[in-house]
Amino acid sequence: VAVSRGYKVLLAAPDSICREKQEVLKALGAELVLTPSEATDGNLNGCVAVAENLVRTLPNAWFANMYENPVSRQVHEKETGPEIFSQTEGKVTHVFVPMASGAMISGIGRYFRSRNPEVRIIGVEPEGSLYRDLHEGRTQGGVTPFQLEDIGTVQPTSFWEASMIDRVVQVSDADAFNCGRELLRSEAVFAGGASGAAMCAALREGESLGSDSLVVVMMTDFGGYDLSRMYNDEWMRRQGFYRKAKTALDQITADDILLRKARKDLIFAQPEQTLADVFEMMKQNDVSQMPIVSFGAPIGSISENKILSILIENDSTMNAKVVAFMEKPFPVCQSDATISELSGKLQTNAAGVLISLSDGRLQLITKSDLIDALTHK
Repeated sequence: VAVSRGYKVLLAAPDSICREKQEVLKALGAELVLTPSEATDGNLNGCVAVAENLVRTLPNAWFANMYENPVSRQVHEKETGPEIFSQTEGKVTHVFVPMASGAMISGIGRYFRSRNPEVRIIGVEPEGSLYRDLHEGRTQGGVTPFQLEDIGTVQPTSFWEASMIDRVVQVSDADAFNCGRELLRSEAVFAGGASGAAMCAALREGESLGSDSLVVVMMTDFGGYDLSRMYNDEWMRRQGFYRKAKTALDQITADDILLRKARKDLIFAQPEQTLADVFEMMKQNDVSQMPIVSFGAPIGSISENKILSILIENDSTMNAKVVAFMEKPFPVCQSDATISELSGKLQTNAAGVLISLSDGRLQLITKSDLIDALTHK
């Protein structure tokens, strides 16, 4: 807008600002004045100090200081907060907000303090930022560098209000970037690192929330400005942040496969049972392999093929106890194991994989169960 009206626009920014943002700002007609990224706002090399110095030295210059403009907070109190309330029909219980200047979270917090104080307002910042120390009343430690942009601070603004915020949580650069990348793959939301941090915090907190909770996560940045960093595998590797992406198969877990199974109970043999008893159980339940369980723990397994080979050698052994002929136990996985993990276990010549449920029970997944899941996913 300023350029279209004939004004010269100079923007003070840290030299760590990503290349895409620099190119967009230049294309819009702005001139960038880059400052050392390690400088704080109290340092003459800091962005705010540089901007203030430019205003003093350039004739007819004006400083559009977004960090001290009260309208920044007011717009979120008058617009963003009511929109959240309206869109959720008043059912919102938690709002997660990435914090930079603090205007958004303070404005949203002001609205809900008056409309519904029960709504929890949770601020999100990078590890190394200062808001959590300030909110918890601790002496500010030294700022440690972080790679995330558009989130975090080295010095709070005058309109950041701790009383409007219930809690502040920190997220590492690696977790924020990887959560943002996963957000694009799984939900087609092309957001940046600040949004990734907010979503990461919400997912962590969500594990302890009840089914009646309604969580809102504020997405405040665009992934197109992070193509050379967050969405660049080589850059992620150089920073030590890279994590292998989940494939479509990794979205299917043992829990999902068990939900498809018609049989919900585990058919198993006990060590003192005879081969004849075990074989009869197999016929009655139409299974070809069976785990051997003692006091709730798998100690071995038996299959039709094994019983057949035993009878060929000595047909008088049908009344012998199965424990004398059992093979190695099936591998055990947790219920959140992915289909890739289960497939890997089954490729070790195991006839099945035992799944340990949260209540202590065991269930069995076989190769045919995996095939069914893959062909009907």
